[in-house]
Amino acid sequence: MPGIHETRRARLAALVADQGADFALVTRLVNVRYLSGLASSNAALLVGADGTAVLGTDGRYAGTAARVCPELECVVDRDTAGALGSRASGRLAFEAHDVTVEAHRELAAKLEGVELVPLGRAVEELRQIKDEDEIALLREACAITDRAFDAVLPFIRPGRTEREIAVALERSMVDLGAERPAFASIVASGPNGAIPHHVPGARVIESGDFVTMDFGALYGGYHADMTRTVAIGSAAGALRDIYDLVAAAQRAGVEAAVPEAATKDVDAASRDVIDAAGHADDFPHGLGHGVGLEIHEAPLLGYDKTGKLTDRVPITVEPGVYLAGRGGVRIEDTLVVRTDGAELLTKTTKELLVI
Repeated sequence: MPGIHETRRARLAALVADQGADFALVTRLVNVRYLSGLASSNAALLVGADGTAVLGTDGRYAGTAARVCPELECVVDRDTAGALGSRASGRLAFEAHDVTVEAHRELAAKLEGVELVPLGRAVEELRQIKDEDEIALLREACAITDRAFDAVLPFIRPGRTEREIAVALERSMVDLGAERPAFASIVASGPNGAIPHHVPGARVIESGDFVTMDFGALYGGYHADMTRTVAIGSAAGALRDIYDLVAAAQRAGVEAAVPEAATKDVDAASRDVIDAAGHADDFPHGLGHGVGLEIHEAPLLGYDKTGKLTDRVPITVEPGVYLAGRGGVRIEDTLVVRTDGAELLTKTTKELLVI
C-alpha cells in the first residue's frame, strides 16, 4: 500500500516542520512499519521536513524492503540509525522514548554539526486515527477471534485445564487464518478469575466455575482483543450478580465512547456503575486502550488519563470485577469510535453462557 504509506510520511513531515526540525529519525520498529510497510527486527526511517524519506535496514531484509516499499531508497547497513543520521543536517528529531542513553551518546558522536532534539510520540499520535484499510484488517482479526471462541466452546467442560483451553483457543485462531495469537491468552477459572492477568495453568475446570477468557487474533499485523466470561454447569450465586453488573458497566462504557469524549469520562461511565454497586475497590485497572499494530497503544482509558476520542479510533472497553478467593468477571470488546455510534468489531454474544 505505497500510497497509504506516502500519505502517512507526509503527515509526519508536516509535524517535523511544525516542530522546527529538519529531519526525523524513526527507530521504533512498529513506527517504521507504519510509515513504510516494512516489518523487521532492524530498521529505521529518515523523514525530511520536505517529505523526502530514506529507509535503513540490514542485508537480511533488503530484498523484502525492495518488494514491500520499492518507492523508498534503502540504505543497507547494520547500524541503521547511524547510517541514516549521517544523511541529516540541521536539527534531527529522534524518538527519545525509544533511543537509550547509550544509543543517543553513540549517535551524537557520529553526527557532526547536527543538533539532536526530541521528536516526542508524534508517530504514535498519527497512528491513533486509523484509515479504513487498517480498520478492515482489525475487523478481520476480530472476526477470527469470534469464530475461534465459537469453535472452542464445545471443548470447554469440567476436566479440562486452563492451559488446555488456552492452547485450543490459540490453535483455533491460527487454523482460522490468524498469523498468530495477538498476545498470550488468559484463561482464568474459579478463584483464579480474581486475578486480571492470570497465567493459564494446570487448574482443572470444575462445575460451578466461572471462566474468564481474554484472547485475540493477529491478522495483517493488527491485533484483536476480546474477553468473555462463561459459567460451567450453573450460574447461581454472587458471581451471577457480578456478571450482570459488569455487563451493565460495559454497555455504559461502549455508549460513552463517542468522538470528543474525554478518555477519563468514558472510563467514568463504566466505573461509576461499578462504584455505585459497592465494588469500587474490585475494579483495579483502566477501562481500556487503543489497539492496532500494537495490542496496547494510545489512547488509554482510565480515571487519570488525558485526551479525547476521535472518529476512527479503535479501542477496547473492558470493565471487570474481581473478588479475591472467589473469582471474577470481565467483559471486553474491541470497537471503533464513529460519529454515528461505536462499531463493535468483536460480536460474540455478551449474554451469560452456561456450558
